[in-house]
Amino acid sequence: MGSGVGDLFDGEHTPFEAIGGEHAVRALVDAFYDDMDRDEDAATIRAMHVDLSQSRDKLFWFLCGWLGGPPMYVERFGHPRLRMRHAHFKIDQAARDAWMVCMGRAMDDRGIDGPLRAFLDARFDHLATFMINR
Repeated sequence: MGSGVGDLFDGEHTPFEAIGGEHAVRALVDAFYDDMDRDEDAATIRAMHVDLSQSRDKLFWFLCGWLGGPPMYVERFGHPRLRMRHAHFKIDQAARDAWMVCMGRAMDDRGIDGPLRAFLDARFDHLATFMINR
């Protein structure tokens, strides 16, 4: 038995299952937005979110499907089209970095480490960089 990321997701298991399912994804999202809401360095990205309850739900629904769980976001809204849905926000390198810091602290808060953390760090890094539009 190996200890790499590939061993976590062997075709029968998903990142959604590895993180702990819906309850764990919701807890990660809540930790993320709680951190964003209180961190002065995240004020720019916090200002992009008028209603945090709606943002929490949408990120939760998105992450569930993105991690291989139920496609809740797609069932409600169709394809995520993340860049299009975020096009009206100024997402530059600083905003991307602030988002990553908040997500990193949320994963710390939830005790996500080891190969799963390495996998998620890489996936979130790719996603956050993809969102840069300025």
